[in-house]
Amino acid sequence: MSEPKMSRDGHAAGSGLAARAAALDDADPLGAVRDRFALDDASVYLDGNSLGVLPTGVLPRLTDVVTREWGELRIRSWEESGWWTAPERIGDRIAPLVGAAPGQVVVGDSTSVNVFKALVAAVRMAPVERTEILVDAATFPTDGYIARSAARLTGRTLRAVPVDGMTAAAGDRTAVALVNHVDYRTGRLYDLPGITAALHGAGALAVWDLCHSAGALPVALDAGGVDLAVGCTYKYLNGGPGAPAYLYVRRELQPRFDSPLPGWNSHADPFGMAAGYVPAEGAARGRVGTPEILSLLALDAALDVWDGVEIGDVRDKSLGLTDFFLECVAALVPTGRVECVTPGAHAERGSQVSLRCAGAAEVMRELTARGVVGDFRRPDVLRFGFTPLYTRYADALRAARVLAGVLAVTGGTDGTGATGADAAAVTGPTGISEGTA
Repeated sequence: MSEPKMSRDGHAAGSGLAARAAALDDADPLGAVRDRFALDDASVYLDGNSLGVLPTGVLPRLTDVVTREWGELRIRSWEESGWWTAPERIGDRIAPLVGAAPGQVVVGDSTSVNVFKALVAAVRMAPVERTEILVDAATFPTDGYIARSAARLTGRTLRAVPVDGMTAAAGDRTAVALVNHVDYRTGRLYDLPGITAALHGAGALAVWDLCHSAGALPVALDAGGVDLAVGCTYKYLNGGPGAPAYLYVRRELQPRFDSPLPGWNSHADPFGMAAGYVPAEGAARGRVGTPEILSLLALDAALDVWDGVEIGDVRDKSLGLTDFFLECVAALVPTGRVECVTPGAHAERGSQVSLRCAGAAEVMRELTARGVVGDFRRPDVLRFGFTPLYTRYADALRAARVLAGVLAVTGGTDGTGATGADAAAVTGPTGISEGTA
């Protein structure tokens, strides 16, 4: 990036970016969807890849759930208010967002619990001679912890390999691979159908973690032949803090899905109270215990924001926003102060931009104080998540401007005296230094 050139009136030569942002926002087919969220113009929120914004419909729905369904109907609400069937019903609402036909997604438990269920069930489906589980070497730590425990409990070995090497690593000993659709640090998007097909070619099953992709870009579970998948609902699906996760089990595999957590809610006759376990048919096999009704129904209300929204428009805007942000950063931030570790190629980019920056923790604290909320990943990565349903192009420009201002006044050191200019980097197609992470 180059130093911004100043015109006679003191404005940077990139001031035309404001007109571009306004034009792009005016033409945005998703522009009106922003009104479905509890937002104001006091700050720019670019952390929807960690926690989505509150949809305005959630509070009135929860008020009714608490005061009427729980407060008045009480136990009757399990039947009369549809509480008992909520995990499958809400799963069917999520299904189109992940490219799944109805009857294959159930909502409940946490992502970690669902990863455990999916991995152990996959191992149980595999032939006994397949003694190995593969896991993304750069995975979110919990996935790694769960995979290690699943391997230990099932008597398998665990091997961590980079996603780029996953298909080459899979062989006749591989039972299952756990893969992230989008890398949580870098925003790198991986080829779900291609990797799945290659794993199947090696005789292995594929379990995908969709936490950083569902709701931000098209996911084609059915078309891609995915076996099992898990995802959270509090990021791009805006379900709220601690919202329940979901589990996808491909229809053809459901009769063979042997859950390691066979709770009473997944019994074929849950109220029979039989001593022996007989699994339910279909997606209900993924249930365990009593559903988290308040958070489930908050999620149900949050999903109303997707009414009339085309996922293709979401992807187009995601790429447009991240392209525009990178362009603004290139125009406004001095050379050498940040290094982009998010791929420039659209086919390899999720819906976030990660910038390596010396003193990143200090920089993010200052950004937040100035009204631009992203997040920081150790040791030196600034993450900016772009949620297309409510983020504007004007927000992307404002974030880049504030970032440039912060870097102009901070030392840009990491505590050791090193600066962003000390990092080796190559110039990518956006004009921003792009790393190889």
